[in-house]
Amino acid sequence: MSLTGPYDDSNVFARILRGEIPAHKVYEDDRILSFMDAFPQSRGHTLVIPKTPARTLFDLPADDLANLITHTQRIATAVRAALMPEGVSLMQFNGAAGGQTVFHIHFHILPRWDAEALKGHGDNKMASAEELAATAAVIRAHLG
Repeated sequence: MSLTGPYDDSNVFARILRGEIPAHKVYEDDRILSFMDAFPQSRGHTLVIPKTPARTLFDLPADDLANLITHTQRIATAVRAALMPEGVSLMQFNGAAGGQTVFHIHFHILPRWDAEALKGHGDNKMASAEELAATAAVIRAHLG
């Protein structure tokens, strides 16, 4: 699959945006949705996506990208305050060769602790709905 190409509105994030697949929401407005990753690489792994249909960083209009990164910073700040990790990794992949597995642009917010190894991207098990809901609630409480 090439780096750019047509947007596939059957991707999992497009389906979440349409309400066809449930998600444990952290934040939502008219341009952004943030929710817990169902297959977390670390405790508190949160995703931030634009509502604009775009496959990669290169397909998203600049004003939408600026809005996306501003919200990513705000949500990452809430994740940090809620979970008190020793570090936070932000990840954003473009194209299959770049590690992208869902072809709707998104940022990963990954809380990190020295004593906990980061699980692999796309090869870990699904978290329980209870765990995701509880973590989302704690993060939302820190959004202000």
